[in-house]
Amino acid sequence: MGCCHLHTSTPQILSRIPTNKPSQLSLFSSAQPKFRINNQNQNQQPPPISTTTVTQRQPPIPETDAYSVKFRTLGGCKLGISRYPDFEYNAEGGTGSGTGLKIVDGDLDGEVSVNFDLETLYIPPLTSATTRFLGLPLPPFLKIDIVPELFRGIINQKSGKVDLEFRAKFLFSIGSIYKAPPLLVETVLTSEESKGTLRSGKGESLNEEGKCRLVGVATVDPIDDFLMDTFLSLPTECLANMNATISFSSS
Repeated sequence: MGCCHLHTSTPQILSRIPTNKPSQLSLFSSAQPKFRINNQNQNQQPPPISTTTVTQRQPPIPETDAYSVKFRTLGGCKLGISRYPDFEYNAEGGTGSGTGLKIVDGDLDGEVSVNFDLETLYIPPLTSATTRFLGLPLPPFLKIDIVPELFRGIINQKSGKVDLEFRAKFLFSIGSIYKAPPLLVETVLTSEESKGTLRSGKGESLNEEGKCRLVGVATVDPIDDFLMDTFLSLPTECLANMNATISFSSS
């Protein structure tokens, strides 16, 4: 059994959440003025020692807001591989939930770091009921399950830009007769443009209604399965073109 690795054509998203905590520093300075003894009054007491405490003020901690995030897939999606025409894919009914952390910062204004809970994340399989190829439903018993392993990234609420790391296993099967080794798909779903050598797509930013179009191009390596390697012309590229809604609520 083999495993296919998809390498995204866009860079990995780096975590942008600051972890430094401000601290308060106190300077304690004491000054003891000099004094001299008057010969005419040997019993004169020295003046009292004065002590001054100075507190250094630190910049305030950047305010952060926590969110609950909902993700839903819609119809009108497409999946493409190699030079074949795109599969028409109705992903309506997919869902997922996660958490988001908004950073209030001059350079990161409006950005939210999101992380979806894999236990709640569901993407409908490709079957004869959800997928058409060249205008015809997929053959009966042919099924492609999608099992997510990672879904996280950055969403800018002001600009609508979305960049989400996505990793999942694609499991091809024909009833109980044939089950292919899993294809490990790894890419970045973006609302911007994603380009490869064979495939390319352009997304759409998150609008006021929470709708967006996410695209991602990735390279598919052979999986040491003669049927799949031949049918899909591996190695090659694939393209995901996904309509979705993303909504935020205060947690």
